[in-house]
Amino acid sequence: MGKSVHSREYILEMLSEYIKAERAVLTGKSYKIGTRELTRMSIDEIRKGRAYWESELQNLDSRGSRRVRRGVPRNL
Repeated sequence: MGKSVHSREYILEMLSEYIKAERAVLTGKSYKIGTRELTRMSIDEIRKGRAYWESELQNLDSRGSRRVRRGVPRNL
């Protein structure tokens, strides 16, 4: 897998934000306060973003699990 350029803390923070956004969309897409209206992202966009950050976390976790073997070639 590829490397992540983000720190674990940042990835976990972003995952948390996407989970919050997903919950917010599930409770209602938009609302109005006075003359201002807020429309949230679509659930598909949020899930794509969440999948991206989950993938980044998996990449970060898999980085240390690779084994490098070194040896010296010998003629026997």
